[in-house]
Amino acid sequence: MLKNIETVLEKPILYKKTEGEFWNDEHISMQMLKAHLNPEFDGASRKHTFIEESVAWITELVSPIDYPLLFDIGCGPGIYAEKFARQGYYVTGIDFSKRSIDYAKNSALKQGLDIAYLCQNYLNMELNTAFDFATMIYCDYGALSTDDRKTLMQNVYSHLKSGGKFLLDVFSAEKYNSFLQTRTWEVCNNGGFWSNEKYVAFYGNYKYAPNVTLEQASIIKDSGVFQYYIWNTYFTKETLISEAQEVGFKFRGVWADVAGSVYSDKAFTLAMLFEK
Repeated sequence: MLKNIETVLEKPILYKKTEGEFWNDEHISMQMLKAHLNPEFDGASRKHTFIEESVAWITELVSPIDYPLLFDIGCGPGIYAEKFARQGYYVTGIDFSKRSIDYAKNSALKQGLDIAYLCQNYLNMELNTAFDFATMIYCDYGALSTDDRKTLMQNVYSHLKSGGKFLLDVFSAEKYNSFLQTRTWEVCNNGGFWSNEKYVAFYGNYKYAPNVTLEQASIIKDSGVFQYYIWNTYFTKETLISEAQEVGFKFRGVWADVAGSVYSDKAFTLAMLFEK
């Protein structure tokens, strides 16, 4: 047990990846779906009032009349995708969580919405479709390593028509500055988010220079030790533009969020629009 504790208290190397597909774990994926669907919780999806404002603004910014084929990357259970479809877009959503995609398909069927959902890893996607407009919302881009972000940016570029638009949001440098490094632990006798079994959880929040953080959860239970890594890379306007321009995108606008708030370098997020 002591050796296990020593292991989980070590600060991991930059961008160390979680072993296995924890987003498809039977228990964890259920907890994640509940978090997505909670309209008052913004730890997985944003609060639903913000999403309504966001979709209205995005529809004005990139009209479904001119850009009808929308690609929702990291669509989760389809919260944005359904609202986009009601605005007149022809939506394709992609996510690597089977539980989320199954929920999204069933929800669209019940509501009579014609949305195509794909359960795939967007880092490996090769679709025989070119879209008019792509979105990647709730700072998913920054959860990727440097190499994976390059892959994702290139994949999005190759799946857009000439003149197609790409809207994404990320956490800002101001958010990075506010991040606190901590170490905490808890005993979950009746299970919790990470397992339905009894477990002890050690949590470590770490900063990595110059613009990366890690939220690590190390779970010790009778069946072994399981470590989960949630990375975030933070951006300035200039660093995000640089990564997009590297694959050929042109910068078309910046805001404080995906609801169109005026850009400020003091905001905790920034949203940017690019064009192929």
